[in-house]
Amino acid sequence: MGKGGGCVPSKKRAPIDVSDRDLQNPERDHPDSDQNQIPVTESTNPVQDGAVREVEQQQRRFVRIFIVFYSMYGHVDLLAQKMKKGVDSIDGAQAFLYRVPETLSEEVLEQMRVPQKHDDDEVPVILAEKLVEADGLLFGFPTRYGSMAAQMKAFFDSTAELWQDQRLAGVPAGLFVSTGTQGGGQETTAPRILVLPYLVTHVDLSVGVNLFRTGGKTCNQSLMGAAVQSTYTILSLSLQCWTAITQLAHHGMIYVPIGYTFGAGMFKMDSIRGGSPYGAGVFSGDGTREPSETELALAEHQGKYMAALVKRFARSKALAS
Repeated sequence: MGKGGGCVPSKKRAPIDVSDRDLQNPERDHPDSDQNQIPVTESTNPVQDGAVREVEQQQRRFVRIFIVFYSMYGHVDLLAQKMKKGVDSIDGAQAFLYRVPETLSEEVLEQMRVPQKHDDDEVPVILAEKLVEADGLLFGFPTRYGSMAAQMKAFFDSTAELWQDQRLAGVPAGLFVSTGTQGGGQETTAPRILVLPYLVTHVDLSVGVNLFRTGGKTCNQSLMGAAVQSTYTILSLSLQCWTAITQLAHHGMIYVPIGYTFGAGMFKMDSIRGGSPYGAGVFSGDGTREPSETELALAEHQGKYMAALVKRFARSKALAS
């Protein structure tokens, strides 16, 4: 992983054009909303018919990307703010921040020294039925034992009526996370790498050596002493399950990872960095560590990438209809 041509985007693939003016999904548009309008001037062409004007009106609309998150100590909140900045920087796209309802009592939150969230906070609490208004979705949350936080899981559990009618089917969706440690589940919380049977066959624990064979290459690592960082992070990944992508899959949403589109920043090893090909991320440590510049830049990039892709996707759907 990380060598050869596997991580290099195909030169034959059409690039995502972030300058396209794409058509919006008419079922999710709200033309009467002020925040979804782009100032325009009247056409000087007297020959325009109704159909042309309707197409032009659709082209003026923004694609709406909802950034739905839960943040206990503020780390995911910071990523969400940067992600919104990235979305809003793309012409024809607009991001909306929402937080999911809290499930813990005020007494428990106080014991955990969680900063108070007030009802008049700028970021409103979202209800499940609001999701259908989005053209794209980004979900952010801290991990708990390699899985999403209970608050986010409770929110997904509240979407049963949307699931019943598959009202979110076909909506692009991405993920971003926060973990306390490097082994806290940044990659495993999004998807599971299905390598457990592979490991059972290829790991010889009796001699204290991991034997990973990947793409014809062999990597030996000692199992004793401190944890060893490597591009072969298979062992830690294999012990988790699909803890977030299942939520998207059962709704029929289209999972959008960022891959290595962040470029050189994905390979920075001079300092600790959260995030992965599955989405942006931050290491919070004991809660006092602030997100690094690279982590914040990756979150902003994911917002840009998601906005450009949603625009491209919306345009394809409009042309096909």
